[in-house]
Amino acid sequence: MDIRFTKMNGAGNDFVVLDNRTRNLSLDRTAIARLCDRHRGIGADGLLAVEPADGDADFRMRYYNSDGGEAEMCGNGARCFARFAARLMPEKPASLNFETQAGLITASLEGEFVTLDMGRPQDHRRASALVISGAEYQVHFINTGVPHAVVFVSDVEALDIQALGSALRWHEAFAPKGTNANFVQVLDSGTLVLRTYERGVEDETLACGTGVCAAALMYAMESGAPSPVHVKVRGGDTMSVDFQKSADGTFETVRLTGPADFVFEGTISL
Repeated sequence: MDIRFTKMNGAGNDFVVLDNRTRNLSLDRTAIARLCDRHRGIGADGLLAVEPADGDADFRMRYYNSDGGEAEMCGNGARCFARFAARLMPEKPASLNFETQAGLITASLEGEFVTLDMGRPQDHRRASALVISGAEYQVHFINTGVPHAVVFVSDVEALDIQALGSALRWHEAFAPKGTNANFVQVLDSGTLVLRTYERGVEDETLACGTGVCAAALMYAMESGAPSPVHVKVRGGDTMSVDFQKSADGTFETVRLTGPADFVFEGTISL
């Protein structure tokens, strides 16, 4: 079977994107993992598929991690999805909305930059002490579409992200499904540096949009920092998160802004 694809990246987080509006593609976990394989396939952190919406939205977004497992949401993927889907519409829109397993997402487009209305985050848990790789860390938790543990450290460059991230990702506190693991350094007021170990990729990625939101929101909750918060990711880009707090201190509105770029198109045989 020949499959037409587009390769995209959002702040270095890269994706295979497929137009499946006819729903004629039915890829199993093995096939998706093969497409994402960096040695035997196209290479990507995940796969995005455009499908018809079940309700009144413009489209439905399906997102699969590079291991072939489907996930509820991906912030960088959703920005790439929005730019790709906009090209499928008769006239290029200023905004569009699409369904995800995490809920309805609205995207605004301006050139290569896309802003996502991320909806309300869920399940805020302020710091609790967890032992990770033999050391105790204060670990926050928030679900920004997918689950994220957040740890503030003095120097993100000094960390063994593969070892520490894997240990936190699989920690019993987040069983059975586990969590994404984020390590955050505060550069100055309102500016963070983030490294993320992604669940499903099982490695550090160059960026994670939902992780950026998680880091920014937990920083704002703990420090009282105003909106927006700027987050520098491993790929070198700086993304921004703006938000509004409700009366009880939780977050009503969360918006993520960052780049979404086309890389190349092609056809691959499976």
